[in-house]
Amino acid sequence: METKKIGIASDHAGYEMKEFLTGYLESKGFEVYDFGAPSAESFDYPDSAHPLACAVEKGELPMGIALCGSGNGISMTLNKHQGIRAALCWTPELAELARKHNNANICSLPARFIDNTTAVAIVDAYLGAEFEGGRHQRRIDKIPFAGAC
Repeated sequence: METKKIGIASDHAGYEMKEFLTGYLESKGFEVYDFGAPSAESFDYPDSAHPLACAVEKGELPMGIALCGSGNGISMTLNKHQGIRAALCWTPELAELARKHNNANICSLPARFIDNTTAVAIVDAYLGAEFEGGRHQRRIDKIPFAGAC
């Protein structure tokens, strides 16, 4: 059986939850690639978001988990990459739909607004769902913007 790979990234606000989720994912058989934060000391989310996004965009990792205080800053940074569809999820239902309808390749979590139990439920829903394709693919194909404003 091939090892399942996943990337994980955070800022200082998401550090503790990132560490918890890393252990959880490893217990589920994942090989986890940690892009930081290295500690709970002040750490800017772009410094971990860009390397995670590049690894997913290049196909080195199939997907990722990202955390910051609200989940917004890290999601905004990740979504600057054309090949990334990061979805901010604070419930399992949102995570499931992000995979099924949006083919999200990174699940972002608001570490200051959810607890570890909720984070596990969100991650499980995200990892357990599969992209449905069809009409959803048509919409995803329209995401990259190449026109003029």
